[in-house]
Amino acid sequence: MRVIAGSARRLRLKTIDGMETRPTTDRIKETLFNMIHDDLYGCAFLDLFAGSGGIGIEALSRGAKSAVFVEKDKRAASCIRENLAATRLADRALVMCCDAAAALSRLEERGQAFDFVFMDPPYGRGLECGALSYLAHSALADGNTRIIVETSIGTDTSYLAKLGFTLAREKIYKTNRHLFITKGEAMK
Repeated sequence: MRVIAGSARRLRLKTIDGMETRPTTDRIKETLFNMIHDDLYGCAFLDLFAGSGGIGIEALSRGAKSAVFVEKDKRAASCIRENLAATRLADRALVMCCDAAAALSRLEERGQAFDFVFMDPPYGRGLECGALSYLAHSALADGNTRIIVETSIGTDTSYLAKLGFTLAREKIYKTNRHLFITKGEAMK
């Protein structure tokens, strides 16, 4: 796994051993960032279920002003810190080693909306639904926030409209997909 573009371009990122994390492949990461690159510069980026931090680090490398990484696995959170140090991006990052619900609650106290929220939770556990339920009533995401959820292809997201979200776009890969979600009406 490596940083695709920007200030940390081509630098290799560490991952932890085992199946606890599922790093997004370079190919899928490149496709994702090609879709959002015009809006990254100067943004505030939240990487929930961050794993080794590859997505948030890519955002920082491409010009995001700041990134918050949320990862409850201590080894993975340590790996994120190492990757941030290796890419020299740590000064614009905050790593929170706790579960997503606790992190969202703590971040709520700061009162700032994120421009992007990316989440790639373990598949099949409904964790994305819990995070989206929180964000539906939170100042962390407003009408301009772009929420991107990585899920397995079969994950049910029929609840989105009930929570007040609009599925603006969907990108399907072989075994997973990215959902591009906005609060309220679809962004133009």
